[in-house]
Formats: sequence, C-alpha cells, structure tokens
Amino acid sequence: MRRLRQLAERTPAGRERYVDLLRALAITMVVFGHWSVTVIGRDATGQATGQSALGDLRWAYPLTWLAQVMPVFFLVGGYANAASLTRLRSRGGDAPGWLIDRSARLVRPTSTLLLVLTAAAAVGWLLDADSTRVREVFWFATIPLWFLVAYLAAVVLTPPMYALHRRLGLAVPLALVVLVGLGDLGRLTGPEELSYGNYLFGWLAVHQLGFAWHDARTVPPSPTGRTAPPRAEPDAAGPSTPDRPGVRRRRLPLSRRAGLVFLAGGLGAVLLLTVLGPWPVAMLKVPDERLDNAAPPSLALLAVAAGQLGVILLLRGPAERLLRRTGPWQVVIGVNLVVLTVFLWHLTAAILLIGLLDAVGTLPTPAVDTAAWWAWRVPWLLLLSVVLAVLVAIFGPVEARSGRHRTGRRTGRGTPARTASAVVGYAAVVAALLINSATPQQTPEPLGAPAPALVAYLAGAGVLRLLRSGWGTRG
Repeated sequence: MRRLRQLAERTPAGRERYVDLLRALAITMVVFGHWSVTVIGRDATGQATGQSALGDLRWAYPLTWLAQVMPVFFLVGGYANAASLTRLRSRGGDAPGWLIDRSARLVRPTSTLLLVLTAAAAVGWLLDADSTRVREVFWFATIPLWFLVAYLAAVVLTPPMYALHRRLGLAVPLALVVLVGLGDLGRLTGPEELSYGNYLFGWLAVHQLGFAWHDARTVPPSPTGRTAPPRAEPDAAGPSTPDRPGVRRRRLPLSRRAGLVFLAGGLGAVLLLTVLGPWPVAMLKVPDERLDNAAPPSLALLAVAAGQLGVILLLRGPAERLLRRTGPWQVVIGVNLVVLTVFLWHLTAAILLIGLLDAVGTLPTPAVDTAAWWAWRVPWLLLLSVVLAVLVAIFGPVEARSGRHRTGRRTGRGTPARTASAVVGYAAVVAALLINSATPQQTPEPLGAPAPALVAYLAGAGVLRLLRSGWGTRG
C-alpha cells in the first residue's frame, strides 16, 4: 500500500489515467468472462473437462458486444505504445531500444508462465501421465497466449506504423478496415486463405486508433486548422514528431458528440452485419459455430470496436473525475502493476481449482443454464479469485519488477546488429506462440508444448534478454 501511495503521489498532472483504467477493466472483464461461462463436465473416461457454455446461452450473444474487450486492450495498447515510444525518443533513444524495453514487460511474465507449465508437464510425464492429457491441460492453460501473438506483432510494427500514422493519420486504420473487408469476402466466398491477414490487419486497425487518440490529446490543431507545434504530455510523450510540411491530417475527435456518432455508427453496422448479414451475433468463440468474429477479426468485430470507442468517449469525463481521487487511482495502479500476470495465469487458476475439487471429490458438474449451475457461479468465482490471488502473489513480482526496467535510459545508440537481433528475437517468440496455439489440443506432447515451439521461444527470449543486458549498444 505504501508503494501504491508513492506511485499515486508521483503521478504527473497531465497523465491520461483513463487509459490505465481501461486496461485494468479490460483484463478484469476477460478473466471474469472466461470464468463465468466455463462449464465443467466429464469425458468418457471420467476425467474432468471444461468448455465454454456460450453454445447453450444464445440469449447472451448480444452481451458479448460488451464482453469482447480485446479491441479495448488494443486501443489502449496503441495509446501506451505511442506514448512510450515518443517519450524514449525525446530522451535520445531509438526504436530498437524501445522494442527491447517493451520485451521486459511482455516477455518476462510470459516466460515465467511457459517455464512453470513446461516443468509441470515434464513432471507429469515422468509420473506416467498420458502425453495427450498433458497437452490438453497445457493447451487450456495457454489459451491466453493466442492474444499475445497478435499484440507482440503490433508492438514490433509500432515504430513503422506510428511513422505512417504521423504522415497519413486516420487514413491508415481506414485502409486496414478495407483489407479486413476483403479478407471477410474470402472467408465467405473463398478462398479462405485470403482472411488470414485479418489476424494482423484487424487488430492493427484498432491499435492505430490508439495512436490517433494519443496524438489528438497531445498535439492539438492550431486555430488556423493547421497542425500546431507539438506540446509535451507529462505522462507519456514529450515532444512528438511534427507533421510533414504540406500534409494535413484529420484527427480523432474525442468529444461527447463524437462518442455518440461512434456508438450509433458502430451499433448500426454490427446489427447490419450480424442480424441481417452473414456474421454470428456472438463476438466470442461459440463451440461448433462455423464462423468466428474474433478468429480472425471480422468487420462485425471492428463495428463493435467502433461502438466501444463511442462508449469510452462518453464515459471519459466522469471516469477522469473519479480517477482524480486517491483511492480509486491507487486501485488502478495496483491492478496495472500485475495486469499481464492476472491475464496469463487466470486459466491456470481454473485448472488448479478443478483439479483440487476433483481430488477431494467435491467438484460440481451441473448442466448449463440450470438453477444449480447459476447457484454455483458465485462460489466458483470467489474460489477462483482466491487461487488467482495466490498465483499473482507468487509470480506478479516478475512483472512488477519488469515494469521498472528501462533500457532506453542508457546513453548511446544501437548498432545494426542490435536492431536486427531485436526483430529476430521478437519474431522467434511470436512464431513459438503461434506454433503452440495452432497445434491441436489432442496432440501427444510430453512437455505440453511442441518441441519446436519451446526451442524457438527460448531462443527468442534469450536474445531479448541478452539485448536487455546491454549487448549491441555503443556510446
């Protein structure tokens, strides 16, 4: 509590605290959303299994327009990445130094999860656990990693994409939306391979809006309508790169009127695309549903993102007034110190609780949408919160310490080898997580993850760790 109080007292007056609140809320909603729709059953061998209950809760499909909060995370991620990149550059840092900085906060907590799960899988295998069962448990625990594949890709692309944003502004996310539409057409009419790019284009479109939010707040237009000289934002940016001479860009409007327009436009578009169009109403994965709005992101999901942006803008004023109070702001700081740890470990908490209750013979398995199933939701969520709190207490300090690491504070600039190594390190980590996510859960894997994924991940994380130690820096 004392550290939280100190951090709260040191918060710059101009910090966009609302971004931190949105990040904390988004991850909290993901965690409780996953837990809430989990249904526990047993397979033919009597082993406990878990799956989503959404297939039996069709009435809840429209609620997923709020529950699908990954667009919110990419939005605030874009804001935070633009802020930290411009801040580091104002101190004389460069893009490779920024990538190395970000790897500390993103890769170290992920490495902790993977190493612990791999060690647990190895112990299970040595104790003669079925390798297919080992993979199923590992696969379920690492479901959160699919999100990191797209987010790490967005981080690697932040320096060039932010430069593109500074030149073309909102034209960039609009172009990405067009690409998502072409991918949707391929998914609906073939070939389906045309839609694979949506895994990147969809999330990049929302990430670019985060850039636009950052710049709209930190670099206001001049009274003449031309871009004014950039002003520093105490929490994030420092001086931003001015627009290129002769280039005029439309800025993201942040007013309440703009919020109403985004909300109405997004809601209208999603109704057309789902109720009248071909896309499912649910924005989360529904078992046995042919189309999935989030894998890859569809135009319907981007319409939901636009509506969510409208809600965010409408609630911005009251939220900022709330966050000026010390108590709420300390809570937001506390959650953000371990927010990735909470996200990464929340399904492991579910596995541990299910295993514990099953071992002592007290695991309830009521049918979905029955009175017993609903009554079990409250103790289920409370018990999971306790288990996750223990895991966060153990592993959260890794993330909290990583957040204090700042490679960019060193003087000097990097070499070409350092730049290439940073990109290769990220690429190896992303490839490893992608291989793990794409490998079916029924594949026999004694170590839980495919061996190529583990080798690639350790190599990429090792390179980034070496770079964080200062290798490749001159000056």
